Amino acid sequence: MLNSTEKEYSSFLIEIKEKIRSAQYEALKSVNTRVISLYWEIGRSILEKQEKLGWGKSVVEKLAADLQNEFPGVGGFSSHNLWRMRKFYVNYENEEKLAPLVQEIGWTHNVIIMEKCDDRLQKIFYLKMTKKFGWTKNVLIHQIENQSYEKYLLNQTNFDSTLPEEYRNQAKLAVKDKYNFDFLELGEKHSEKELESSIIQNIRKFLLEMGGYFTFIGNQYRLEIDKEEYFIDLLLFHRKLKCLVAVELKIGKFKPEHAGKMQFYLSALNDRMKLEDENPSIGIIICKSKKHTTVEYALKELNKPIGIASYSIEKSLPDSLKTLLPSAEDIEKIVEIL
Repeated sequence: MLNSTEKEYSSFLIEIKEKIRSAQYEALKSVNTRVISLYWEIGRSILEKQEKLGWGKSVVEKLAADLQNEFPGVGGFSSHNLWRMRKFYVNYENEEKLAPLVQEIGWTHNVIIMEKCDDRLQKIFYLKMTKKFGWTKNVLIHQIENQSYEKYLLNQTNFDSTLPEEYRNQAKLAVKDKYNFDFLELGEKHSEKELESSIIQNIRKFLLEMGGYFTFIGNQYRLEIDKEEYFIDLLLFHRKLKCLVAVELKIGKFKPEHAGKMQFYLSALNDRMKLEDENPSIGIIICKSKKHTTVEYALKELNKPIGIASYSIEKSLPDSLKTLLPSAEDIEKIVEIL
């Protein structure tokens, strides 16, 4: 056993380590902010000179060569990147809300968002999500290509009436309207057992598709109630929400009775599995298809937090769903609270 001096030192060491990590993080943030500010200024200077003096593309090529000659071994000054800096400034020079956000993530992430997102609110969404979840470059690309923005806007839950306001919005981020399971390599016709088995075999990709902060607890999670067995397809835990998440998989269309069964599971989890410091459990029902109005009525009177989603094995968002996206004004309000 550790004596009192050793315990004090151990505690002191942990404290110093945390201070060092915090300082390192702040230093990295500071460096990133300075780099983004530098690229902003270079982009503005290039644009101003072109507009004032009528300089063409050749000047940017010459500038890139001269900078690379002056600063050998320092990356970021290729002609391609200089054009990106110009585009970066043009994209955000009149955006009071966006300009501060771009300084909070790395240059590579900014380039990805700038080049892959045309819509202003879409850019705000990915800028905020990248900062909030610490998405890597590959995760960010995956989220954009998988249309996470559109799927977030469409999601159907009853969280507004069943969850406390302080973590309601975070919970909404945890449920998409549609999940892309193309990584499962399943045929169009498959059983629920095949779907679940393939997910377990690809659990890391599945958790990535689900979004940030999910961890896997188990599949076919057993509950015994009144001497009868019940099995939850997948049981996850959301680290940010600090709650259990029950996932039910359906290879057919959503039916109202699915929500009733999920409510039963959530009541049991809250009563028998939830720890004292955890928040109420959440349910996600993932079906092959769903009708929006049917989902609305099914969730309307339930008192447990449940989200209904669909899945596909292809990446594109159907045109029929695009017509259901909120108005620009409503999207503005939604993105602002992220």
